[in-house]
Amino acid sequence: MILISHRGNIDGRCIERENNPVYIEEVLLLGYDVEVDIWCIDGVLFLGHDIPQYEILLDFIKERRNKLWIHCKNIEGVELLSKEEEINWFWHEKDTLTLTSQQHIWAYPGKQPILNSIAVMPEIHNEKVIQCKGICSDYIKKYKL
Repeated sequence: MILISHRGNIDGRCIERENNPVYIEEVLLLGYDVEVDIWCIDGVLFLGHDIPQYEILLDFIKERRNKLWIHCKNIEGVELLSKEEEINWFWHEKDTLTLTSQQHIWAYPGKQPILNSIAVMPEIHNEKVIQCKGICSDYIKKYKL
């Protein structure tokens, strides 16, 4: 089972640290994958959920590409990352599911069960995740066996 920290959170929301590169690195060192929110503004990359907050280099993403699940927050982010074959990115809003650039099924909260999908925030709707490939949660620590 792939365990994905939602914006760096592992044991509940920490809004003031979400998407912070330092927070993300701490969680990666614990062995979790991390879903991050990325913006591209005039060719410059930023992490941040509602707004671009933390400027980063593309190398930050490339060096961690095997452990990051990148939610593009604007079209310019999609255009930039679509040129990078090894980076796992996606775009979604409230779709039942979306496919990531590496063909993973990313399912919106409340839509389980979907075979071989990534269940996002399954605790919100007390969803069964037995047939999922992975889980993305603010409480991902509780899913670690």
